[in-house]
Amino acid sequence: MTTPLTLTPDRRPDGTPVLTAAGEIDMSNSADLATAVTTALADDGSPLVVDLTDVEYLDSAGLSILLSYADRIEVIATPLLGPVLTICGLTDLTTVRGLDPTDSA
Repeated sequence: MTTPLTLTPDRRPDGTPVLTAAGEIDMSNSADLATAVTTALADDGSPLVVDLTDVEYLDSAGLSILLSYADRIEVIATPLLGPVLTICGLTDLTTVRGLDPTDSA
């Protein structure tokens, strides 16, 4: 059974590309995440903001996608995802905002 995941590409007023994910990211839909990230990446090499604030679950398949694009993305997450993003090393490879309640994304 496929886990529900919504991926919405957008742009901030300054032109920064944003990909907003909502739902659960796991092996059943990680290929969709990879495709969405690839499609949303800016041609000029500027980082893509991946907004995970509405993600309720993220497994190793989703993490591997984020890690493979770590040099081209910035992540917005919540404290719920903080431990897994830290333990896998993503916080050492790219900017991850929102893990600290005082941090504004």
